[in-house]
Amino acid sequence: MIFASALFLFLFLPLTLVGYFLISSKLLYLRNIFLLIMSLIFYAWGEPVYVFLMIFSILLNYMAGVLLHLHRQKLLTVIKEHQILLISIISNLGLLFYFKYANFFVNNLNVVLQNLSIPAIAYSQVPLPIGISFFTFQAMSYVIDVYRKETDVQLNPINCGLYVSLFPQLIAGPIVRYHDVAKQIVSRTVTRPQFSAGIQRFIFGLAKKTMLANPLGEVADKIFAVPVHEVTTGMAWLGIACYTLQVYFDFSGYSDMAIGLGRLFGFEFLENFNYPYIAQSMRDFWRRWHISLSTWFRDYLYIPMGGNRGSSLRTYLNLWIVFLLCGLWHGASWNFVIWGALHGAYLVIERLGWHKYLDRLWIPLRHLYTLLLVMIAWVFFRAETVSQAIQYLGSMIGITDADGVKHFTMLYFDLKTLINLIMGSVLATPIASWVASQLQKKIISPQFSHLQPVLYGGYYSLLVSLFLISAASLAAGTYNPFIYYRF
Repeated sequence: MIFASALFLFLFLPLTLVGYFLISSKLLYLRNIFLLIMSLIFYAWGEPVYVFLMIFSILLNYMAGVLLHLHRQKLLTVIKEHQILLISIISNLGLLFYFKYANFFVNNLNVVLQNLSIPAIAYSQVPLPIGISFFTFQAMSYVIDVYRKETDVQLNPINCGLYVSLFPQLIAGPIVRYHDVAKQIVSRTVTRPQFSAGIQRFIFGLAKKTMLANPLGEVADKIFAVPVHEVTTGMAWLGIACYTLQVYFDFSGYSDMAIGLGRLFGFEFLENFNYPYIAQSMRDFWRRWHISLSTWFRDYLYIPMGGNRGSSLRTYLNLWIVFLLCGLWHGASWNFVIWGALHGAYLVIERLGWHKYLDRLWIPLRHLYTLLLVMIAWVFFRAETVSQAIQYLGSMIGITDADGVKHFTMLYFDLKTLINLIMGSVLATPIASWVASQLQKKIISPQFSHLQPVLYGGYYSLLVSLFLISAASLAAGTYNPFIYYRF
């Protein structure tokens, strides 16, 4: 089950809200039990077997926290704290490796074995549980924070289970740290302004997904499905432009929906995107893109590896390794590894001194530089194979055998696509939010008080329209991919 589906919008979410608010706010523990049950149902809906994997992950990390607590209370002496942490990390990463990377590892090993004339390993493909990367990283951060004494242990298994499985951020992020929501799990209320803000945020996220990401993604998919040697230069740029906007509005749209849904139940999640396409450098881009993931890697991998505390060479190596693993986290494919390696290389080059020259450039050129590097990397992120990605990049710079007869740019570029590209380009910047803030100032200004009913009516009409259009699109069964299935 996914947020952008009629089943979720018209069945699961209404039932969950009704059930949650039928329970008295004074009985928060019952509300938590109900939310935990509904979250497990949410995850089990699409793949019932793997809900047991989720429960195992909850119990594994809950017990790790309890063991750390018992050790500190001098009630457990047969094992040391660092050993408990190590067992927890190895167990979590072991599950992640088996379910996400076993196929990738065996496939590549078989290639090596065949080149050595050794029989290939026979094995059955391991299905990938949706969202395993998200809930595994989330659970690991809890145990690590308890070990570091940055948060208190959660002795209530229901509350610990709710943290790991809470459905708003379960399958598509953001990655929520336990210390950010620990107090909210045990003490929270839902105010009318918070509930209203949650609905609004969810609708805007849903509209991003259905009205921008989906139609732009459809164009990108059609172009990337064309045999790469038949892709003209114009087609290649159109395809990657559409994908660049698709991946942003899809990722940020799901984050918006998660933040909005969290507010409906009294949770406040941190922001996950901050207009990354207006970045003026790759350093700036990663301060704005998928913030919860980049900060996770920074706090739990980059800094423990030494961060920038060692020599310059060691800092660059740490940075590059972190982004290599960040790429691998996104999917079990060499394309994702190369995507991560590219971003690591971008950041190392800027640290080597390029940033001094970059900072002197005309601001529009800095934006263009950043966007170009991001789009080059997105080719590897989107392409199915390394070979396709390299040939696609060749088409972008004019190295192509395509004659433009069977496949040509205007075959995929119509008025709807043009409008979506323009709208997407505008909404990927803070322009719309700035305009909205200026209008809000005028609405509350005494001199425009007589216009308040009209302006508020227009705003809520827009919200209703966005929801109805999005819902109609989902009900009609239009193109609606779930691109997180590899994560």
